[in-house]
Amino acid sequence: MDMDFGKAIVLLKAKQRVARRGWNGKGMYLELQVPDEHSKMSLPYIYMKTVDDKLVPWLASQTDILAEDYYLVNE
Repeated sequence: MDMDFGKAIVLLKAKQRVARRGWNGKGMYLELQVPDEHSKMSLPYIYMKTVDDKLVPWLASQTDILAEDYYLVNE
């Protein structure tokens, strides 16, 4: 079932992975990272797993924010 950005954020906060059907690459997804006492980062952030298995910080575009094609990634 597809969802909007707001519902995707709720799932990210619930430690789920989400992706968009509009993305070109297979295997890409978003996940929320919550730093712990051993992290260099001090605030939570969203990262993306790219098609070439890299993990990079993610910043939503206008298109991403208005999209309604997010889905839960089951791995």
